[in-house]
Amino acid sequence: MARTVAELPSGTRITDYISLGVITKTFPQETIKTVLRDTERTSIRNRDLPTHVTIYYVIAMALYMRASYREVLRCLTEGLRWLLGPGETLKITGKSGISQARTRLGWQPVKKLHDEIVKPIANESTRGAWYGKWRLVSLDGSTLDIADEEENEKAFGRPSSSRGSSAFPQLRFVSLVENGTHVLFGTKMDGYHTGEITLAKEVLSSLNPGMLCLADRNFYGFSLWCQAQATGADLLWRIKKNLRLPCESRLPDGSYLSRVYASAKDQRRKSNGVIVRVIEYSLEGMPDSEPLYRLLTTILDHESAPAAELAALYHERWEIETSLDELKTHLRGSKIVLRSKTPDLVKQEFYGLIMAHFAVRGLMHEAALAVNEDPDRLSFLHAVHVVRRKISSLAFIPPSEQESFS
Repeated sequence: MARTVAELPSGTRITDYISLGVITKTFPQETIKTVLRDTERTSIRNRDLPTHVTIYYVIAMALYMRASYREVLRCLTEGLRWLLGPGETLKITGKSGISQARTRLGWQPVKKLHDEIVKPIANESTRGAWYGKWRLVSLDGSTLDIADEEENEKAFGRPSSSRGSSAFPQLRFVSLVENGTHVLFGTKMDGYHTGEITLAKEVLSSLNPGMLCLADRNFYGFSLWCQAQATGADLLWRIKKNLRLPCESRLPDGSYLSRVYASAKDQRRKSNGVIVRVIEYSLEGMPDSEPLYRLLTTILDHESAPAAELAALYHERWEIETSLDELKTHLRGSKIVLRSKTPDLVKQEFYGLIMAHFAVRGLMHEAALAVNEDPDRLSFLHAVHVVRRKISSLAFIPPSEQESFS
């Protein structure tokens, strides 16, 4: 596709470009205040920690997972010192005040802000984001450990283990990822015992025409397939080898047309079937590969999407594994547990984590475009380190005339 060559301002490094704006560039204060009005969470009196600042605090928590509550707030407010002058100091609210502010805010405004802003960001110049006319996205899910509190266990559940149960309760989430930018979007979360298919039914509403959605075999089911197809997006999903798919028409590229059915009864009667294209292939010479891989796609035209290209493209699905690793290992931190001690604050913290990942990935995308580079070639971990290092030097949350910080 056509590409536009852009350049960074003279003397600017990519790492500088990534760090500028950090959070408010992605989540403007006016948008946050609109969300707060819509959810009736606007501060109605002067507070030490106004609700719009609390939202920024929740996002900043994800950037400083190893820091204490007060240290996160100190990092956040450090950039405001220039407003007060060299002779003034800022009083940092204690842990209790921070918890009260987060409780007043709740999780609904944070989720609403996430739903309104966290979306695919690739443009025509983004390398690796497209296959022909299609925007590449992938579907997958994962889990996160949360604080070992009775309320959390009751709300979210705890996985069992060979010795009884795991050390921590867990939440489950399912996301779409924009392959070219690693942006996680359309994310839905619930308790550990809620299945991925159940969450995927909600996530699929974020698919749009012009997307090509990749998914592993665990997601295939007639109902979910039809729901995803109804969004107007095209699909390329792996399927289990025991699904019966008789060949109705062999295509020149080796793929063939078949039909899927809601039940064995419909298949016997050949009624209410949905036409699909089947691609079968093997990976010769690859260690640990399976004898046969089978893909289903809604793209019936073999000329616009040859079987060999789609077979190679399917393995781009692993981009979501990279994104989940960024979220769970590089941003959150390996073996770090979400710190919130109540279910509502767990939900709040979770969406703050997703938004922090989005902010970093969005700025990395801008940096990649500026030097005509593939976003995959920039280091997410390095970007996070730069943001952490520079966030305290940026005065990015201007207080209103009547609001104070402490």
